Amino acid sequence: MRDRVLLLVLLLAACGAVQAQWEIQNSGTTADLRGIDNVGSGVAWASGTSGTVLRTEDGGYIWQACAVPPGAEHLDFRGVQAFDANTAIVMSSGKGDLSRLYKTTDGCHTWKLVFTNPDEDGFWDAVYPASDGQLYVLGDPVNGTFALFLSPDTGITWYAAGDSGREALPGDGSFAASNSELVGYGPYLLFGTGGSAVSHVYATGARCSPPAGHPNAPAITNCTIGWGKVDVPVGSGAASSGTFSLALRPYTSKDGVLTSVVVAAGGDYTYPDRSTATAAWSLDGGGHWTIAATPPHGCRSAVAYDAPTKTWITVGPNGTDISTDDGRNWRAVHPDPALHEAPDADRDWNALSLPFVVGPHGRIGKLNSKALIR
Repeated sequence: MRDRVLLLVLLLAACGAVQAQWEIQNSGTTADLRGIDNVGSGVAWASGTSGTVLRTEDGGYIWQACAVPPGAEHLDFRGVQAFDANTAIVMSSGKGDLSRLYKTTDGCHTWKLVFTNPDEDGFWDAVYPASDGQLYVLGDPVNGTFALFLSPDTGITWYAAGDSGREALPGDGSFAASNSELVGYGPYLLFGTGGSAVSHVYATGARCSPPAGHPNAPAITNCTIGWGKVDVPVGSGAASSGTFSLALRPYTSKDGVLTSVVVAAGGDYTYPDRSTATAAWSLDGGGHWTIAATPPHGCRSAVAYDAPTKTWITVGPNGTDISTDDGRNWRAVHPDPALHEAPDADRDWNALSLPFVVGPHGRIGKLNSKALIR
Protein backbone atom coordinates (compact mmCIF):
# COMPACT_ATOMS: atom_id res chain seq x y z
CA MET A 1 0.00 0.00 0.00
CA ARG A 2 2.80 2.38 0.93
CA ASP A 3 4.50 1.74 -2.40
CA ARG A 4 1.26 2.55 -4.27
CA VAL A 5 0.85 5.83 -2.40
CA LEU A 6 4.45 6.76 -3.12
CA LEU A 7 3.95 5.97 -6.82
CA LEU A 8 0.80 8.13 -6.92
CA VAL A 9 2.64 11.04 -5.31
CA LEU A 10 5.47 10.77 -7.82
CA LEU A 11 3.05 10.68 -10.75
CA LEU A 12 1.20 13.76 -9.49
CA ALA A 13 4.47 15.58 -8.97
CA ALA A 14 5.58 14.71 -12.50
CA CYS A 15 2.29 16.01 -13.95
CA GLY A 16 2.59 19.19 -11.90
CA ALA A 17 6.11 19.79 -13.13
CA VAL A 18 4.96 19.93 -16.75
CA GLN A 19 1.74 21.86 -16.27
CA ALA A 20 2.81 25.18 -14.81
CA GLN A 21 0.79 27.97 -16.45
CA TRP A 22 3.47 30.60 -17.00
CA GLU A 23 6.96 29.29 -16.35
CA ILE A 24 8.79 32.32 -14.93
CA GLN A 25 12.15 32.89 -16.62
CA ASN A 26 15.28 34.73 -15.58
CA SER A 27 15.52 37.86 -17.73
CA GLY A 28 18.56 39.31 -16.01
CA THR A 29 17.00 42.80 -15.90
CA THR A 30 14.73 44.91 -13.71
CA ALA A 31 13.50 47.04 -16.62
CA ASP A 32 9.77 47.21 -17.28
CA LEU A 33 9.22 45.08 -20.38
CA ARG A 34 6.52 46.11 -22.89
CA GLY A 35 7.65 44.51 -26.15
CA ILE A 36 7.99 40.82 -27.05
CA ASP A 37 8.27 39.06 -30.41
CA ASN A 38 8.66 35.32 -30.85
CA VAL A 39 10.36 34.54 -34.17
CA GLY A 40 10.27 30.77 -33.77
CA SER A 41 12.92 28.03 -33.62
CA GLY A 42 13.82 29.19 -30.11
CA VAL A 43 14.46 32.82 -31.11
CA ALA A 44 12.61 35.67 -29.38
CA TRP A 45 13.28 39.34 -28.61
CA ALA A 46 12.00 41.53 -25.76
CA SER A 47 12.21 45.27 -25.07
CA GLY A 48 11.43 47.83 -22.39
CA THR A 49 12.51 50.86 -20.41
CA SER A 50 16.00 52.42 -20.23
CA GLY A 51 16.80 51.31 -23.77
CA THR A 52 16.54 47.64 -22.78
CA VAL A 53 16.56 44.96 -25.47
CA LEU A 54 16.85 41.23 -24.74
CA ARG A 55 17.28 38.22 -27.01
CA THR A 56 17.09 34.45 -26.62
CA GLU A 57 18.15 31.78 -29.07
CA ASP A 58 17.25 28.76 -26.94
CA GLY A 59 13.56 29.19 -26.20
CA GLY A 60 14.11 31.40 -23.16
CA TYR A 61 16.57 29.25 -21.22
CA ILE A 62 19.03 32.14 -21.45
CA TRP A 63 18.06 35.77 -22.16
CA GLN A 64 20.98 37.85 -23.42
CA ALA A 65 21.22 41.59 -22.79
CA CYS A 66 21.74 43.52 -26.03
CA ALA A 67 23.84 46.62 -26.48
CA VAL A 68 21.81 49.76 -25.78
CA PRO A 69 21.16 51.63 -29.03
CA PRO A 70 23.06 54.95 -29.25
CA GLY A 71 21.27 57.74 -27.40
CA ALA A 72 18.57 55.39 -26.16
CA GLU A 73 19.55 55.09 -22.49
CA HIS A 74 16.39 56.90 -21.38
CA LEU A 75 14.01 55.65 -24.06
CA ASP A 76 11.05 53.34 -23.48
CA PHE A 77 11.01 50.60 -26.12
CA ARG A 78 7.31 49.70 -26.24
CA GLY A 79 7.59 47.53 -29.36
CA VAL A 80 9.96 45.09 -31.02
CA GLN A 81 9.63 43.30 -34.36
CA ALA A 82 12.19 40.64 -35.15
CA PHE A 83 12.94 38.80 -38.39
CA ASP A 84 15.53 36.25 -37.26
CA ALA A 85 18.22 35.78 -34.63
CA ASN A 86 20.26 38.68 -36.04
CA THR A 87 17.74 41.19 -37.36
CA ALA A 88 15.19 43.22 -35.40
CA ILE A 89 13.65 46.68 -35.09
CA VAL A 90 12.74 48.30 -31.77
CA MET A 91 10.28 51.18 -31.38
CA SER A 92 10.40 53.71 -28.58
CA SER A 93 7.31 55.65 -27.52
CA GLY A 94 7.38 59.24 -26.39
CA LYS A 95 6.42 62.71 -27.48
CA GLY A 96 7.95 63.93 -30.70
CA ASP A 97 11.49 62.74 -31.35
CA LEU A 98 11.38 60.41 -28.34
CA SER A 99 9.48 58.09 -30.68
CA ARG A 100 12.21 56.35 -32.70
CA LEU A 101 13.06 53.18 -34.58
CA TYR A 102 16.43 51.43 -34.29
CA LYS A 103 17.50 48.44 -36.35
CA THR A 104 20.15 45.76 -35.84
CA THR A 105 21.40 43.22 -38.37
CA ASP A 106 24.21 41.67 -36.31
CA GLY A 107 22.42 40.11 -33.37
CA CYS A 108 22.06 43.42 -31.46
CA HIS A 109 25.78 44.11 -31.10
CA THR A 110 25.26 47.38 -32.98
CA TRP A 111 22.19 49.47 -33.83
CA LYS A 112 21.31 52.09 -36.42
CA LEU A 113 18.72 54.84 -35.97
CA VAL A 114 16.47 54.39 -39.03
CA PHE A 115 13.52 56.69 -38.34
CA THR A 116 12.51 59.43 -35.90
CA ASN A 117 9.00 60.76 -35.46
CA PRO A 118 8.78 63.88 -37.68
CA ASP A 119 5.77 65.24 -35.73
CA GLU A 120 6.78 67.18 -32.62
CA ASP A 121 3.36 66.53 -31.09
CA GLY A 122 3.19 62.90 -32.22
CA PHE A 123 3.45 59.73 -30.12
CA TRP A 124 4.02 56.25 -31.55
CA ASP A 125 1.93 53.31 -30.35
CA ALA A 126 2.79 50.22 -32.41
CA VAL A 127 5.05 48.81 -35.10
CA TYR A 128 3.65 46.02 -37.27
CA PRO A 129 5.25 43.88 -40.03
CA ALA A 130 3.12 43.18 -43.10
CA SER A 131 4.12 40.98 -46.02
CA ASP A 132 7.11 41.33 -48.35
CA GLY A 133 9.21 43.43 -45.99
CA GLN A 134 6.56 46.09 -45.42
CA LEU A 135 6.46 47.69 -41.97
CA TYR A 136 3.90 50.07 -40.50
CA VAL A 137 4.09 52.41 -37.52
CA LEU A 138 0.91 53.70 -35.89
CA GLY A 139 0.85 56.94 -33.92
CA ASP A 140 -1.61 59.10 -32.01
CA PRO A 141 -3.54 61.71 -34.01
CA VAL A 142 -1.64 64.70 -35.38
CA ASN A 143 -3.79 67.55 -36.67
CA GLY A 144 -6.86 65.40 -36.14
CA THR A 145 -5.68 62.30 -38.05
CA PHE A 146 -4.09 59.11 -36.76
CA ALA A 147 -0.48 59.00 -37.88
CA LEU A 148 0.60 56.07 -40.03
CA PHE A 149 4.02 55.50 -41.59
CA LEU A 150 5.08 52.84 -44.09
CA SER A 151 8.40 51.24 -44.97
CA PRO A 152 8.55 49.04 -48.10
CA ASP A 153 12.07 47.74 -47.39
CA THR A 154 12.11 46.35 -43.83
CA GLY A 155 12.68 49.71 -42.19
CA ILE A 156 15.36 51.31 -44.34
CA THR A 157 13.18 54.07 -45.80
CA TRP A 158 9.91 55.50 -44.46
CA TYR A 159 6.94 57.40 -45.87
CA ALA A 160 3.82 58.96 -44.40
CA ALA A 161 0.76 56.97 -45.48
CA GLY A 162 -1.77 58.97 -47.47
CA ASP A 163 -4.79 56.70 -47.06
CA SER A 164 -7.97 58.54 -46.15
CA GLY A 165 -10.40 57.76 -43.35
CA ARG A 166 -8.12 57.96 -40.29
CA GLU A 167 -9.74 61.11 -38.88
CA ALA A 168 -10.06 61.03 -35.08
CA LEU A 169 -12.68 62.31 -32.67
CA PRO A 170 -11.61 64.90 -30.04
CA GLY A 171 -9.69 63.11 -27.29
CA ASP A 172 -9.35 59.90 -29.30
CA GLY A 173 -6.01 58.12 -29.36
CA SER A 174 -4.34 54.76 -29.49
CA PHE A 175 -2.42 53.05 -26.67
CA ALA A 176 1.19 51.86 -26.57
CA ALA A 177 0.20 49.14 -24.10
CA SER A 178 1.57 46.00 -25.72
CA ASN A 179 2.51 46.74 -29.35
CA SER A 180 -0.68 44.99 -30.44
CA GLU A 181 -2.98 47.89 -31.33
CA LEU A 182 -2.10 47.51 -35.03
CA VAL A 183 -2.69 44.10 -36.64
CA GLY A 184 -3.45 42.66 -40.04
CA TYR A 185 -4.42 39.64 -42.13
CA GLY A 186 -4.07 39.22 -45.87
CA PRO A 187 -4.23 42.73 -47.39
CA TYR A 188 -6.17 44.23 -44.47
CA LEU A 189 -5.00 46.34 -41.51
CA LEU A 190 -6.86 47.18 -38.29
CA PHE A 191 -6.09 49.33 -35.26
CA GLY A 192 -7.87 50.06 -32.00
CA THR A 193 -8.47 53.33 -30.16
CA GLY A 194 -9.85 54.81 -26.97
CA GLY A 195 -9.70 57.90 -24.84
CA SER A 196 -12.92 59.51 -26.08
CA ALA A 197 -16.60 58.80 -25.50
CA VAL A 198 -16.56 55.61 -27.61
CA SER A 199 -13.77 53.19 -28.50
CA HIS A 200 -13.25 52.33 -32.17
CA VAL A 201 -11.57 49.90 -34.48
CA TYR A 202 -10.37 51.31 -37.80
CA ALA A 203 -10.00 48.88 -40.70
CA THR A 204 -8.83 49.17 -44.30
CA GLY A 205 -11.01 48.41 -47.28
CA ALA A 206 -11.54 49.30 -50.92
CA ARG A 207 -13.45 52.49 -51.65
CA CYS A 208 -14.84 52.41 -55.16
CA SER A 209 -16.76 55.02 -57.15
CA PRO A 210 -17.42 55.71 -60.85
CA PRO A 211 -14.88 57.95 -62.59
CA ALA A 212 -15.82 61.62 -62.88
CA GLY A 213 -18.14 62.19 -65.83
CA HIS A 214 -19.19 58.55 -66.02
CA PRO A 215 -21.91 58.09 -63.39
CA ASN A 216 -23.00 54.73 -64.83
CA ALA A 217 -19.54 53.19 -65.11
CA PRO A 218 -18.85 50.07 -63.00
CA ALA A 219 -17.72 51.07 -59.51
CA ILE A 220 -14.70 48.78 -59.73
CA THR A 221 -13.10 51.06 -62.34
CA ASN A 222 -12.09 53.64 -59.71
CA CYS A 223 -11.02 52.13 -56.40
CA THR A 224 -8.67 53.32 -53.67
CA ILE A 225 -7.70 51.90 -50.31
CA GLY A 226 -9.23 53.76 -47.40
CA TRP A 227 -10.06 53.36 -43.73
CA GLY A 228 -13.40 53.07 -42.02
CA LYS A 229 -14.19 52.91 -38.31
CA VAL A 230 -16.80 51.20 -36.17
CA ASP A 231 -17.75 51.49 -32.50
CA VAL A 232 -16.37 48.82 -30.17
CA PRO A 233 -17.91 48.11 -26.72
CA VAL A 234 -14.59 48.08 -24.85
CA GLY A 235 -13.61 50.70 -22.26
CA SER A 236 -15.55 53.19 -20.19
CA GLY A 237 -15.39 56.39 -22.22
CA ALA A 238 -12.55 57.91 -20.18
CA ALA A 239 -9.14 59.18 -21.28
CA SER A 240 -7.58 56.15 -19.59
CA SER A 241 -9.81 53.55 -21.23
CA GLY A 242 -10.38 51.89 -24.56
CA THR A 243 -9.14 49.08 -26.75
CA PHE A 244 -5.55 48.22 -25.82
CA SER A 245 -4.99 45.14 -27.98
CA LEU A 246 -6.35 43.29 -31.01
CA ALA A 247 -5.78 39.69 -32.09
CA LEU A 248 -6.92 37.74 -35.15
CA ARG A 249 -7.92 34.27 -36.31
CA PRO A 250 -8.20 34.48 -40.12
CA TYR A 251 -10.51 32.09 -41.95
CA THR A 252 -12.23 31.70 -45.32
CA SER A 253 -16.00 32.16 -45.27
CA LYS A 254 -18.45 29.81 -46.98
CA ASP A 255 -18.53 32.05 -50.04
CA GLY A 256 -14.73 31.93 -50.34
CA VAL A 257 -13.98 35.38 -48.92
CA LEU A 258 -11.00 35.83 -46.62
CA THR A 259 -12.09 37.30 -43.30
CA SER A 260 -11.14 36.97 -39.64
CA VAL A 261 -12.40 36.55 -36.14
CA VAL A 262 -11.10 39.59 -34.26
CA VAL A 263 -10.94 39.91 -30.49
CA ALA A 264 -10.44 43.26 -28.76
CA ALA A 265 -9.22 43.54 -25.17
CA GLY A 266 -8.88 46.57 -22.93
CA GLY A 267 -10.72 48.42 -20.21
CA ASP A 268 -9.60 51.27 -17.98
CA TYR A 269 -6.01 51.09 -16.78
CA THR A 270 -6.77 53.28 -13.75
CA TYR A 271 -9.18 50.56 -12.57
CA PRO A 272 -7.24 47.32 -13.18
CA ASP A 273 -9.75 45.14 -11.28
CA ARG A 274 -12.86 46.44 -13.09
CA SER A 275 -14.21 43.73 -15.39
CA THR A 276 -16.86 45.79 -17.18
CA ALA A 277 -16.34 46.10 -20.95
CA THR A 278 -12.91 44.44 -21.03
CA ALA A 279 -13.37 42.39 -24.23
CA ALA A 280 -15.44 42.16 -27.42
CA TRP A 281 -15.46 39.96 -30.51
CA SER A 282 -16.16 40.22 -34.23
CA LEU A 283 -16.76 37.45 -36.77
CA ASP A 284 -16.42 39.58 -39.90
CA GLY A 285 -12.97 41.11 -39.75
CA GLY A 286 -13.95 43.93 -37.39
CA GLY A 287 -17.08 45.13 -39.17
CA HIS A 288 -19.51 44.33 -36.35
CA TRP A 289 -18.76 43.89 -32.65
CA THR A 290 -20.39 42.16 -29.68
CA ILE A 291 -19.36 42.60 -26.07
CA ALA A 292 -18.17 39.45 -24.28
CA ALA A 293 -20.97 37.78 -22.33
CA THR A 294 -18.50 36.72 -19.63
CA PRO A 295 -15.64 39.22 -19.73
CA PRO A 296 -12.06 38.91 -18.49
CA HIS A 297 -11.88 39.68 -14.79
CA GLY A 298 -9.98 42.95 -15.13
CA CYS A 299 -8.36 45.45 -17.47
CA ARG A 300 -6.36 43.66 -20.18
CA SER A 301 -3.35 45.03 -22.05
CA ALA A 302 -2.76 42.18 -24.52
CA VAL A 303 -4.64 39.37 -26.24
CA ALA A 304 -3.41 36.57 -28.51
CA TYR A 305 -4.67 33.40 -30.19
CA ASP A 306 -2.99 30.05 -29.56
CA ALA A 307 -3.77 28.01 -32.69
CA PRO A 308 -2.57 24.59 -31.43
CA THR A 309 -5.08 24.64 -28.55
CA LYS A 310 -7.66 26.88 -30.28
CA THR A 311 -7.53 29.15 -27.23
CA TRP A 312 -7.56 32.93 -26.86
CA ILE A 313 -5.38 34.27 -24.05
CA THR A 314 -5.53 37.75 -22.54
CA VAL A 315 -3.33 39.19 -19.80
CA GLY A 316 -3.19 42.27 -17.62
CA PRO A 317 -2.20 43.66 -14.23
CA ASN A 318 -4.49 41.43 -12.16
CA GLY A 319 -4.40 38.16 -14.07
CA THR A 320 -4.82 35.90 -17.08
CA ASP A 321 -8.04 34.77 -18.79
CA ILE A 322 -8.73 32.32 -21.60
CA SER A 323 -11.58 31.80 -24.09
CA THR A 324 -12.36 28.76 -26.20
CA ASP A 325 -15.40 30.22 -28.00
CA ASP A 326 -13.80 33.07 -29.99
CA GLY A 327 -14.01 35.65 -27.23
CA ARG A 328 -17.64 35.25 -26.21
CA ASN A 329 -16.84 33.95 -22.72
CA TRP A 330 -13.69 34.13 -20.63
CA ARG A 331 -12.53 32.32 -17.52
CA ALA A 332 -9.69 33.20 -15.19
CA VAL A 333 -6.68 30.91 -15.01
CA HIS A 334 -5.19 31.07 -11.52
CA PRO A 335 -1.94 29.60 -10.18
CA ASP A 336 -2.27 26.12 -8.71
CA PRO A 337 -0.28 25.73 -5.46
CA ALA A 338 -0.29 21.96 -5.99
CA LEU A 339 1.71 22.53 -9.15
CA HIS A 340 4.23 24.69 -7.28
CA GLU A 341 3.36 27.80 -9.27
CA ALA A 342 4.33 31.17 -7.84
CA PRO A 343 1.36 33.03 -6.28
CA ASP A 344 1.71 35.80 -8.87
CA ALA A 345 2.35 33.53 -11.87
CA ASP A 346 -0.87 34.63 -13.56
CA ARG A 347 -0.60 38.40 -13.10
CA ASP A 348 1.45 41.56 -13.72
CA TRP A 349 1.80 41.07 -17.47
CA ASN A 350 2.00 43.67 -20.26
CA ALA A 351 2.47 41.99 -23.63
CA LEU A 352 2.16 38.65 -25.42
CA SER A 353 3.90 36.89 -28.28
CA LEU A 354 3.11 33.29 -27.56
CA PRO A 355 4.47 31.35 -25.89
CA PHE A 356 6.13 34.33 -24.21
CA VAL A 357 4.67 37.02 -21.97
CA VAL A 358 6.46 40.02 -20.43
CA GLY A 359 5.77 42.47 -17.63
CA PRO A 360 7.18 44.99 -15.17
CA HIS A 361 10.47 44.56 -13.29
CA GLY A 362 11.92 42.24 -15.90
CA ARG A 363 9.15 39.63 -15.74
CA ILE A 364 9.18 37.05 -18.53
CA GLY A 365 7.01 33.95 -18.61
CA LYS A 366 6.68 31.06 -21.03
CA LEU A 367 3.36 29.35 -21.59
CA ASN A 368 2.97 25.63 -21.16
CA SER A 369 -0.05 24.93 -23.35
CA LYS A 370 -0.94 21.84 -21.32
CA ALA A 371 -1.99 24.18 -18.54
CA LEU A 372 -4.82 25.47 -20.73
CA ILE A 373 -6.68 22.17 -20.59
CA ARG A 374 -6.61 21.63 -16.86
